[in-house]
Amino acid sequence: MAQLVKLLDYISRYEQDLSRYPTQFIRLKTYQWDRMKRLWEHGEDLTEWQQEKEDVEEPEAIRWYSPFLRLFGKNKAVGEEEVQEEKTEEEEEHFGFNPNIIYNPSDLQQLRKLYLDQLFHFQIKWASSTLMDKSRVDPRYMRDSLLRSFAQDLPDSYLLFYYPILVIKKAPVELDILLVTPIECLCITVLEREDVAAFIGGGDKFWTKKLGEKESKVLNPLIALNRMEKIVAGIFKANDIDFPIKKYVISRNGYIDYPGTAYDVQMIDRRNYAEWLAAIKRSSVPMKHTQFKAAQAILDVGQTTAVSKLVEVEEDQLKEEKM
Repeated sequence: MAQLVKLLDYISRYEQDLSRYPTQFIRLKTYQWDRMKRLWEHGEDLTEWQQEKEDVEEPEAIRWYSPFLRLFGKNKAVGEEEVQEEKTEEEEEHFGFNPNIIYNPSDLQQLRKLYLDQLFHFQIKWASSTLMDKSRVDPRYMRDSLLRSFAQDLPDSYLLFYYPILVIKKAPVELDILLVTPIECLCITVLEREDVAAFIGGGDKFWTKKLGEKESKVLNPLIALNRMEKIVAGIFKANDIDFPIKKYVISRNGYIDYPGTAYDVQMIDRRNYAEWLAAIKRSSVPMKHTQFKAAQAILDVGQTTAVSKLVEVEEDQLKEEKM
């Protein structure tokens, strides 16, 4: 599973420590899968697993943030080191991903699908919250088939930036999709409309979309793609990072007809998407230092919009008191 490092302008745990969370995620994913598989093979009722957890679990925002710390938390000069240690220990304790199993799968394939679907929701959580803060997630991303496919089908060593919002020269800039692999950065622009739509490209501002007898105009995807590549290249250059960049236009359900050859761009449509994805899935290259540097450089200019979980808990308590 690719690691969802940044989703739009949501706060992300990876922003806190990019060197730690990728390995933590892989270890967590493997451990919980082995545990679930073992329980299932021994005929255990998996629906009871989550229920036991829910009975004792505290709201995440107040797990370590005790009343004492609420009172004296602003005094960082006193006991700052102890507070940080307590936070880290508590975060580790409640780090676990506990699938919410609502039925017992009949075979291993069904079990794995159920597990990956649950883990996808956990990935969204990691990409939109930290221990103390959270971003409000648009529900449509839970149903986003491309995001789910990339998150579930790509290797663990791939770091995914899904339509990240960066701050470039003090202005927010929306990008498309970035995949930071161990050996290169893939810039991806998606061109998808109705099934079997055909896109005829060229050098103009607009391409032609054909669907049956109907024709319409769509914005040339190379404009956004080239802009994205230029921004990422600028970030790498500013941080003295030598990391290759490749560009892709992808249409999973349509056809791309580009006369001639687009310079330095690969076109992937429904005729070769499955083959392209399968080739990526076979990658076994481990994470590399330059990959982390490249991803960190992008994260460093990411825009973040979030609210305190503590504030939300206190607001809920006030509402309950007024009722």
